[in-house]
Amino acid sequence: MLEFARYETRHRVRGAVALAVGLSVLAALVIWLYPSFAESIDMDQLVQSYPQPVLKAFGVESMSTLAGFLAVELYSFAWVILLGLYFAYSAASLVADDVERERMDMLLSLPVSRSRIVREKYLSLVVPILLVNAITAVVVYVGSVLIDHTLPAADLLAVHALSVPYLLACAGVGLVASVVFDRESVAQRVGLGVVFALFLVESVVSDTDYSAVGAVAPMRYYDPTAVLVDGQYDVAGAALLFAAAVALVVASQRWFRRKDLD
Repeated sequence: MLEFARYETRHRVRGAVALAVGLSVLAALVIWLYPSFAESIDMDQLVQSYPQPVLKAFGVESMSTLAGFLAVELYSFAWVILLGLYFAYSAASLVADDVERERMDMLLSLPVSRSRIVREKYLSLVVPILLVNAITAVVVYVGSVLIDHTLPAADLLAVHALSVPYLLACAGVGLVASVVFDRESVAQRVGLGVVFALFLVESVVSDTDYSAVGAVAPMRYYDPTAVLVDGQYDVAGAALLFAAAVALVVASQRWFRRKDLD
């Protein structure tokens, strides 16, 4: 069972570990810098000097605590934007790469359905998502202990756990692009473009009369600041993101089943 998923996962583990190491280094740097910033700068006054659109886009509330500092300097950027784009980009190559390089015909000559191929290729992203979150969470917690600003373990666990359905939803966007377009480069650009456009839309329409438009953006349902600073867990939002990810996978399967590969 899950032969395709296991095969694809093995080829992604090394890249996932490298990504986790890179993010862990970034997290360690942010944590290391926090004490010096907190001692020399009035962080709340610094926040007030930011343009309002920036505060809205990145959910900035306070940077006077390590939790608030990490929410702005690490999670709002690296998780909401960087990882969201990364997994959309990665998912966009799952099917399109095999189609473009004419490997898909060989896969389909096996006794396997198109739906299974799409599903298992998508599942190969689950392990990288979990690895990145698990490794970085440990580094962040240990770092907070070492500088004597220990983060609540429950909040730290929640901010990483709630990011999983968010990243799965972003990957779902990339998967749709991967089955719609036969060229990998086109699918990747579309996946990146759609996810980034959704981020911009949510940033612009938030707290306006047109805020309903932003309901389609995954970013609306994952707020690291609310988790780390306020201790608020949007479980309903996470469930909605997971449902959206499932819906995107099902839509991709249906599209690929009907697609002419000739």
